[in-house]
Amino acid sequence: ANSPQALEMYQEVGKINSRTSLTPEEIEVVQITAAAHNGCDFCVAGHTKIGTLKLKMPENVLNALRARTTIEDNAKYQALAQFTMQLIDKRGKVSDEELAAIKAAGYSEQNILDVVLGVALATLCNYANNVAQNDINPELQAYAP
Repeated sequence: ANSPQALEMYQEVGKINSRTSLTPEEIEVVQITAAAHNGCDFCVAGHTKIGTLKLKMPENVLNALRARTTIEDNAKYQALAQFTMQLIDKRGKVSDEELAAIKAAGYSEQNILDVVLGVALATLCNYANNVAQNDINPELQAYAP
């Protein structure tokens, strides 16, 4: 609300992000991983609610993403979460081995760039919420970390 342009960017990039080559569940893997990695409890709660109620993602997957721990029974989501954290930590300068690992998990060049897009969206939202020190809305409290 303090920057109409930032809000517009978030809304427009959010629309674009929802129609990438990633599945809705994979989009949430990226969003929850990025939010947890960036320390944005507000975004973790919001995306956990989406993953729980809208997408019916398994609780063990959501818990592992929120805690940034290994997803034991879904190697593809684990590879995606790991790659998302590598992108954030290395500011996109991932190694050839890291690229090979995400491709070996079944992700294409297009998917990889769509993960970058998701991280960009998450960064705007995570950083804005962290700067604003937003309280978690009552309707999201049950999904808070």
